[in-house]
Amino acid sequence: MNLLRGALAATLSLEEDFSVVAEVGCLAAAVDMARAVPPEVAVVNVELLTEDGLPLLARLGCATLVVAGPEARVRLNRALDVHVGGVVGTHAAPSELVRGIRRLVRGERVIDAGLAVAMVAAPRSPLSERELHVLTVAASGVPAAEVAATLNLTAGTVRNYISVILRKTGARNRLEAVRVAEHAGWLQ
Repeated sequence: MNLLRGALAATLSLEEDFSVVAEVGCLAAAVDMARAVPPEVAVVNVELLTEDGLPLLARLGCATLVVAGPEARVRLNRALDVHVGGVVGTHAAPSELVRGIRRLVRGERVIDAGLAVAMVAAPRSPLSERELHVLTVAASGVPAAEVAATLNLTAGTVRNYISVILRKTGARNRLEAVRVAEHAGWLQ
């Protein structure tokens, strides 16, 4: 990742009207840097958009352009639901990335056509963030009591979540629900 991040920064630095103010490997560090040197646009790798990373995007205080491949369609859908101004595919030419950044600065939304098709084709998760979190912990196969202890819930509450998850996914049991969610790309 350091090599790709460095190559991207070097490419963007070649543009006369661009100034790369920072290169960081995690969103928490990007938030700290954005406080020190506020950027107009943050270019973010989709791999940083985990459950913990998504809330940090709003704290950057600037337009955000995500770079991703079509395999990240579910994560991109979640990102576009929050604070992302655009997405550019990893297959894009550097000139497309530069154009995307310029469009974001003008206040326009940027959506790579190939990624748009992949995102529309991705099944949307019927599960809430909390249900996905419960299912993620339950995916390890531990009993409901251990899931409850991990999530600071009661075992009854976990059983209720699992019942809702089974209904929403159409699964017969927790293992099948995990398989459905993994196949659809809902679990990270």
